[in-house]
Amino acid sequence: MISLRRYTVFIALAASTLLLGGYFREPIVSQARYRFRSQTPLLAAPGEPPAQPAPTGPFRWDVVPTQYPVAGPLAQLPTGPPQKLPRVQHEFQKESEDHAKTRKERQAAVRRSFQRCWYAYEEHAWGHDELAPLSGGAKDGFGGWAATLVDNLDTLWIMGMNEDFTKAVEAAVNIDLGVSTTETINVFETTIRHLGGFLSAYDMSGDVRLLEKAKEFGEMLLKAFDTPNRLPITRWKPQKALMGSQEADPVVLVAEIGSLTMEFTRLSQVTGDSKWYDAVARITRLFDKQQEKTHLPGMWPVVVNAKVAELTEDTFFSLGAMSDSLYEYFPKMHAMLGGLEPVYKKLYNRSMSTAIKNNLYRPMTPSNEDILMSGNVRATSQELARLDPQGQHLVCFAGGMFALGGKLFNEPTHVEIGKKLTDGCIWAYKALPLGIMPEVFNMVACDSRVSCELDEDKWRRAVKDRHAEKIDVDEMIKHLRLPKGFTDISDRRYILRPEAIESVFILYRITGEQYLQDAAWDMFVAITNATTTELANAAVSDVTFSAAELARGTTGGTTQFDSMESFWMAETLK
Repeated sequence: MISLRRYTVFIALAASTLLLGGYFREPIVSQARYRFRSQTPLLAAPGEPPAQPAPTGPFRWDVVPTQYPVAGPLAQLPTGPPQKLPRVQHEFQKESEDHAKTRKERQAAVRRSFQRCWYAYEEHAWGHDELAPLSGGAKDGFGGWAATLVDNLDTLWIMGMNEDFTKAVEAAVNIDLGVSTTETINVFETTIRHLGGFLSAYDMSGDVRLLEKAKEFGEMLLKAFDTPNRLPITRWKPQKALMGSQEADPVVLVAEIGSLTMEFTRLSQVTGDSKWYDAVARITRLFDKQQEKTHLPGMWPVVVNAKVAELTEDTFFSLGAMSDSLYEYFPKMHAMLGGLEPVYKKLYNRSMSTAIKNNLYRPMTPSNEDILMSGNVRATSQELARLDPQGQHLVCFAGGMFALGGKLFNEPTHVEIGKKLTDGCIWAYKALPLGIMPEVFNMVACDSRVSCELDEDKWRRAVKDRHAEKIDVDEMIKHLRLPKGFTDISDRRYILRPEAIESVFILYRITGEQYLQDAAWDMFVAITNATTTELANAAVSDVTFSAAELARGTTGGTTQFDSMESFWMAETLK
């Protein structure tokens, strides 16, 4: 049985009263402390009373005292009638009977896959964060707050699984935020999976219990902002908040501090309480102030210093992992605020101008495909920016981001860039034997984005230079199982990610081009063929083996591993 870690304050009762002060405040801290002791087989420290039974009722984060109140008035949501934003979705013509038949058959197949996974989660891991799809066990890496359940509330609603939605809501609203399976909480992950899950389900269903639970999560997450400069601790230890002293970290991933805006803003919109919007508006102002001061002006580095509010020191820049959603949220925040807050348009336009110039590249491919990919840049200045022509599954979101930004901000070239980035991800899926794109790989960047024929000698030299091995380069390519054009596949996994299909979906809705629906279906078929288990679907450790090799058992066994993150159902299948 998995023991639960309760938030606690490792100080004597009298000391907690003295530190936090007041007749009303002390029992709240004491409550968390005793709940911890009652759930974990620890002996009482010398001089401490023995563990007492956990008090009834949920733990309330809203009454935990604030150590560093906001100075001055809170930032308020923009007011006034929203602007008329440009149309985003393509004007579809009436669907033919054959097309409707094919679409509905495919939709039904996706729904069956979702139901199979959902009912396996319900049977084997109900109330836990994730189902282990091979062993049938459960995982609790996100606080034990039923991440899969909460993250999929809106998916249940969308798929018309009404009875399952009702049952899930009953369980979700009883999650106890006075208990966690992890000592450290990832504020970003909790925001997108839990706070976002409750808000989207509330927006769809109107069930006010979901809004109340969203507020509970919002109150807890706001305690991570209770620091001297009101910037959040992104890997947060709640017991430190209860002890009364905490400060933001000097090493923070830019995506984790910059991607809280949508959920916090929406919570303020639906509650009428501006404190959540104020918390993220402060971060946005900081990004705005320092946008031109980085080593690659317009973009921000992957690592920033929240302790001293410094976003310019690091020299590594990417649209990919650890940066991605910072940029993704700019056009979405513009739309969410009705175009009334101009800063998000400015942040998007300036950062994408820099990314187009420095991060995007055309890869060398066997058939000279007119595609783009997004790599990483190491820069000590804009004049000394060096591209690493990497590809990531995670950065496939960028196609949808560029296309959406292009529509919202009347930038047709961004829609075309988004299409080429999405086509790049479609190509990468098809280039691998399983029909699935790996997590991380490298290619050869073309000298021109207009035309680029495959130069096999150049490709071979790039492979040899990258690996610095003395063996024959053709043997190396065979040993590493590198498709033509690839110089390395440094992470061969597929972890059921949604980003490629997400961008294909967005591009289809924006352009109406049928090949995108077909490409998404091909992705779905390839993924389910490789990941289906007896219970659900599992991540794959190596997509460079062919289906025939897997069937013959020449890979040393199955490449599936016992993981099914909540985004498989909440995003990919949705």
